[in-house]
Amino acid sequence: MAAMSTAKVVQRAVMALVITAALAAMLVYGASPTAVLWLKSLHIMAVMAWMAGMFYLPRLFVYHTTVPVGSQASETFKVMERKLLRYIMNPAMVVSWAVGLWLAWDIYRFEGGWLWAKIVAVVLLSTAHGYFAMGVRHFAEDRNTRSERHWRIVNEVPTLLMIAIVIFVVVKGF
Repeated sequence: MAAMSTAKVVQRAVMALVITAALAAMLVYGASPTAVLWLKSLHIMAVMAWMAGMFYLPRLFVYHTTVPVGSQASETFKVMERKLLRYIMNPAMVVSWAVGLWLAWDIYRFEGGWLWAKIVAVVLLSTAHGYFAMGVRHFAEDRNTRSERHWRIVNEVPTLLMIAIVIFVVVKGF
C-alpha cells in the first residue's frame, strides 16, 4: 500500500475544514427551513451509503475466509474491503454523525427518549463499524482468525441496529 501523496493529504484536510466550517456556521447562525431539508436529505443519503457498506463488508469477509491466504482472490478481496471502508463507509459515517448531531440539536434540542435510544443504537453501529475496520486490517495482514460462520452471524448486527434506529425515528413512541 503506497503512502498517501502530500497533495491528497492537503486536499482531504481542506475538505474537512470546509465541512467543519459550514457545519459550525449553521450551528452558530441556525439554518433556514430549506437548509434543514437539504441537511436531512444529506443525512439520509450518508446513512444509506454507510448502511450499504455495513451490510456488504462482512459479506466480503464471509467470502474472503473461503479462499487461500495469498491467492489472487484473497488479494482482490483485500483491495475491495479496503476501498469500501476507506472511500465509502468512513466518509459516510462521519457525515451521518456530523449532520445527524446537528439535526438532533437544531430540531429536537436533544430531547426525547426516542432520540437518545437512537443515539445509543448509532453508537453501537459505530462500534460494529470499528470492529469491521479491525477485520479489514486483520485480513490485509493475513491475520484473520474468525470463521466464515462468525462473519455470517456478525453480518446480522447492522441489520438489527438499523431496524431499531428506523423504529425509533419513525414511531418516536417515548
